[in-house]
Amino acid sequence: MNFKNKIFCYIGFTVVIFIAALSLWIIFSNNKPPHKNKTELIRKNYKIYAPDLPETLYFANEKVPLENYDTRRGLDYEILKIMYWHSETILYLKRANEIFPIVEKILKQYKIPDDFKYLLVAESGMVNTTSPAGAKGYWQFMKNTAKEYGLEINDDVDERLNLEKSTIAACKYIKDAYNQFNSWTLAAAAYNIGKDALKKQLQKQKVDNFYDLLLNRETSRYIYRILAYKLIFSNPRNYGFVLDTADMYKPVKTITISVDTSITNLIDFAQKQGTNYRMLKILNPWLISNKLTNKKHKTYKIKIITLQNRKTYHF
Repeated sequence: MNFKNKIFCYIGFTVVIFIAALSLWIIFSNNKPPHKNKTELIRKNYKIYAPDLPETLYFANEKVPLENYDTRRGLDYEILKIMYWHSETILYLKRANEIFPIVEKILKQYKIPDDFKYLLVAESGMVNTTSPAGAKGYWQFMKNTAKEYGLEINDDVDERLNLEKSTIAACKYIKDAYNQFNSWTLAAAAYNIGKDALKKQLQKQKVDNFYDLLLNRETSRYIYRILAYKLIFSNPRNYGFVLDTADMYKPVKTITISVDTSITNLIDFAQKQGTNYRMLKILNPWLISNKLTNKKHKTYKIKIITLQNRKTYHF
C-alpha cells in the first residue's frame, strides 16, 4: 500500500470513529443522570430517620406521661406512621390552612380546648367521609347521636356534612363528656369509644385516666394519633414537611344566602344565583338531594361562589 492510500485509510477510519462517537454521545445525552448538584441536594435533604420525641407534651393542658415507656412507644408509633405517609399528611396540612380557622373559632366560642381541632384530623382527615359503621361527616357522627346533638337529617338534608353545624354538635358532645369524666383526654377518648363504654371500662379496670386503661386497639391508638398530629402540624419542618404559603389551600370566599322557603329544583336555583349545581353541592354538601323541602320555614344558610370568582380563585 502506497503512502497516498495509507492517508486515505487513516482519514476514513478517523471519520468512522468520529461518527460513532457522535452517535453514542447523542444517545447517552438523552439519558444522562441527574445533575451533580441535584444528586447532592437529594442526598443531603432526603433522609429516613426516627424523630426525637419531646421531653414534655400536653393535650388540652393535661400532661402526657412520657416517662412511661408504653406511652412513649404509643406516641412514637403514631408519629412514624403519619410522618411517612407523605401524600396523605401533605394533603392534611394543606386542608388545615382552610379548615382550622373555621373550627378554631367555634371551639373557642364553646370553650373547648384548641387541641381538639386535631381530633377532627384523626376522625376524618378534614373531609366528609362515611365509616363502615355508618358514621358520617367531618366529625363522624352516627345518625342517632347526631340527632341527639341537634343535627338535622332527612331526605334532603344531612347536617353531619355541614362543617360549622357539625363542629357545634361535636363541641356539645365533648363538653358533656368532660363534665362526666373531668378530663379532656378522657373526653377525647369518649368521642371515639362512646361515653358509656368508657365509663364501664374505667370502673371495671379501677383506674381514672386514659393512659392506665387497656382499651381496644382503635381507641388505644386514638389519643396518640391526635398527639402526633399536634406535634407534626405545630412544626411540620421538624418532621420533613416543607410547604410554602402558596402551597396551602385557602378559605374560599363565598357569599351566604338565607333561605326560609322550599327549593323545588337546586339546579335552577344555582343558575339563578350565578353558579352551577356542581359548585352549589361542593360548597353545601349537606344538601343531599336535588331539592330542599322546607315546610316549617326554617332558615338555611347556603354558600354560593359565582362562576367568575371560581375562575379567579386559586390555592
